[in-house]
Amino acid sequence: MTDTEQKLQAKARELLEQGKVEHIIGYAAGSLKFTTTPLITKDKDDTSRLVITPFIANNLSVFLNDFKGKVGIVAKPCDARSLISLIQDQQVVRENVVILGLPCQGLIDLRKVEKLTGKDRDDIEDIARDGDKVIVTAGGKKQEFTAKEAFYDDCLSCETQTPPEYDFLFGEAKPIPGDKEMSLRNIKELEKMAPQQRWEFWKQEFSKCIRCYACRQVCPACFCNRCFIEETEPEWLSPLPRWQDNLLFQTTRMLHVAGRCTDCGECERVCPVNIPLRSISKKVEEIVDELFQYKAGMDKNAQRLATAYEPTEAEDLMR
Repeated sequence: MTDTEQKLQAKARELLEQGKVEHIIGYAAGSLKFTTTPLITKDKDDTSRLVITPFIANNLSVFLNDFKGKVGIVAKPCDARSLISLIQDQQVVRENVVILGLPCQGLIDLRKVEKLTGKDRDDIEDIARDGDKVIVTAGGKKQEFTAKEAFYDDCLSCETQTPPEYDFLFGEAKPIPGDKEMSLRNIKELEKMAPQQRWEFWKQEFSKCIRCYACRQVCPACFCNRCFIEETEPEWLSPLPRWQDNLLFQTTRMLHVAGRCTDCGECERVCPVNIPLRSISKKVEEIVDELFQYKAGMDKNAQRLATAYEPTEAEDLMR
C-alpha cells in the first residue's frame, strides 16, 4: 500500500465518521488480475479497500445521479471534468459532492499489453509502471515497453493531469508520456479513406453491434431518464440490432453528448465487440473545439455549450 493510498483511505473514513458524506465512491481491487472495480459504500471499514493503481479506468461520475445525499467521490481528471459537466447540466449539486482528486499519470490498457506480449491476462504475472516504461513479467521473463505503447489512447492526448475541480488532492501531478499523433492514429486513418470506403468500414463495425447499450450506460453524459432509442411514439429506430439502426443510434448519441464528452474513453473500453467508438466521440470533441473553442468540464461556472451564443462563432456550423 502506498502512502497516497493510506491518505485517501484515511480521508474517506474521516468523511464518513464525521457525517460529512453518506457514501464514498472509489476503486477497489477487482476479482480479475490487473483490474479494479467501483466501490460504493457507507461503511467506514470498507474504506480500507480503496486502491490507486494504473488500472483505475472506470469514470465514477456516472454513479452520481443515483444518490440524493452527500457523496464523496474519487475522481481522476477526466472523471472530474465529467462531474463538472453534470454540475453545469444541473444534474449534480456541487455542495453535495466532496471530490477526492487524483492526479493522473496515464492508465494501462490491458488489451494493449496482451497484444504487445502475445500473452493472455492469466499468463502475465506482473505489470509495473516505472517512469516512462511499463514492465511486464510473464513466464519469469520481463519485457519492457514504452508507456505510450501500453496506455489507453485517450490518455496519450490528455492535457489535464490534475482534476480541474477537487476538495482534497492526493498525490502530485507529473507529465504523462503522451503522444497526440499516436492517440489520433485511428481517426487519421479514417480521414484518409474515401467516403465510400469509410462507409463500408462503419457498416462492418456496426454490423457487430449487439445493442447491449453498455456504451450508453457507462457514459456520464448520457443521463436522460428515457433514451430516444426507447421511444415508441414515434419510434425513431428499430430496437433490433441492424447495422443501419446501430449506426444511427451512435451518431445521434454522439451529437447528444457533444460539448459534454470529456474523452474518458469509457464507451470504447466497455464495448464487448470492440467497436472503435472513440474515433467518433473524439472527432466530435475536436469539431466542438474548432467551432466553439470549448472543452467540456473545465469550468463549472461556464455556460453550457448548447445554451450559449457568441457573435464570433463560426457561421459554417451546418456543413
